[in-house]
Amino acid sequence: MKKAAPTRDMAIENDNRQLSYDFYNKSCPNIERIVHNVVSQKLLEAPTTAAGALRLFFHDCFVEGCDASVLIASSSTNKAERDAEINLSLPGDGFDVFFRAKRALELQCPGIVSCADVMAIATRDLVNLVGGPRWEVQKGRRDGLYSKASRSKGLTALDMVALSGAHTIGLSHCKEYMSRIYAYNKTFAIDPSMNKDYAQSLRGPCPNNHNLDPNVVAFNDISTPFKFDNAYYKNLRKGLGLLETDQKLFTDSVTRRYVLYMAKDEQFFFSSFVSAMIKLGSIGVKVGADGEVRRDCGIVNP
Repeated sequence: MKKAAPTRDMAIENDNRQLSYDFYNKSCPNIERIVHNVVSQKLLEAPTTAAGALRLFFHDCFVEGCDASVLIASSSTNKAERDAEINLSLPGDGFDVFFRAKRALELQCPGIVSCADVMAIATRDLVNLVGGPRWEVQKGRRDGLYSKASRSKGLTALDMVALSGAHTIGLSHCKEYMSRIYAYNKTFAIDPSMNKDYAQSLRGPCPNNHNLDPNVVAFNDISTPFKFDNAYYKNLRKGLGLLETDQKLFTDSVTRRYVLYMAKDEQFFFSSFVSAMIKLGSIGVKVGADGEVRRDCGIVNP
């Protein structure tokens, strides 16, 4: 007997279910393969894609929960999350990989897979492709119905230290660390928690003036910037954290012990990161009538 083609109704049948690993088994059985093929190709084109996707995923989940609202474009009547000042530097390759994956799924399973689930699966695959751990993603998220620049969200200290390890890949602009390398306070020109030679090396590309080149960036991890590993934590022990929020993980007595554990044991970092990502990916998710499945991730359905 010939199998019926997947339809939108199959996904709607699951509206009242919570997240599950087999949510799309009938309605879009090849979801994992389709997303993996897209993100693999994108990563070959742009090695910074993994860091961009991770950053977007974090920003999405910390505001209104993991509902892909960060992907929605602003309109004439609403300033969306992605245009809030804190999000203006969100990387274009991150947006692009999610939009590409969604378009590929729309060709195979139109109107079935949410943008929120695309973000969760694609981010997992990208982390794994650059050397990080792999975990199973529960699915069934619905997409948010709105996006506001003004709304925001919290995890354990261990979770936050593990998630900060995402800075083992990625880049930051001069303005994000200028205050650490020039006139830090009345006593120190350079942040005393920062390796002085490292700080001096950052001054050349980032001169102390108002005409900073927005294209100048520094690696968050100077050791292995394109590999997902525990070098980020090893760097913190040496004062080589680029951002003040990074280095404070080592100077703070509560979080320092976790930094030391993760610097010593990469598998402890990986397992803690996976646990934190699964927890983060479940924050404020929308199911059933609380959300929708957007056909275009950047636009709320009419």
